[in-house]
Amino acid sequence: MQESDCIGRVIRGAACVAEGAEWLAAREPRFAHALQRAGQVPLRLRQDGYGALLSAIVSQQVSVASARAIWGRLVAAGLTEPTAVAAAGDDALRACGLSRQKIRYARALAEAEIDYTALRAAPEAEVVTTLTAVPGIGRWTAEIYAMFSLGRADVFAPGDLALRESARLLFDLSERPSERALRGMAEAWSPWRAVAARLLWAYFHVEKSREGMT
Repeated sequence: MQESDCIGRVIRGAACVAEGAEWLAAREPRFAHALQRAGQVPLRLRQDGYGALLSAIVSQQVSVASARAIWGRLVAAGLTEPTAVAAAGDDALRACGLSRQKIRYARALAEAEIDYTALRAAPEAEVVTTLTAVPGIGRWTAEIYAMFSLGRADVFAPGDLALRESARLLFDLSERPSERALRGMAEAWSPWRAVAARLLWAYFHVEKSREGMT
């Protein structure tokens, strides 16, 4: 586990996630229940950089299957790096399945000249500010990037609908909490909010799978 005064804990492997899950379960009985139901909490780390954000843009407002198909075509065409996207014609990007709007977003990201290496050592607020300045990247995408591409242990993404629904189920709430309400709830889960998110997602999938079988 790496820790910095500037960015806090950084998740490097499964042991870090297990440590966070154990901490959460010891302090909140509902997380202990979620961990028992879900079992091992997934690591879900991925590479950082332009490709990670382009993949997030591709996934916006399409099914998982469609996003995978489009991404596969972009990879096959060699269009996952900023220089390649900037140099490609619209027809080439459209042929991979990108809409006009997403082509604009992909180009804007390519032209943003983000210093991805510097982001690894930047505070969460700076990461979010830098990324959301690019068209097509909202706070949810920036927080997901910080959680999974940068491995930040104490970042949360309360705008995620699955997280909000999982919190409703796990905490037996009368209704799905708002983004603001869930962000407030998550303060109690610091310094392991990103592990809390992983656990909530895992619990959500278990519960929805169980519902599908009844």
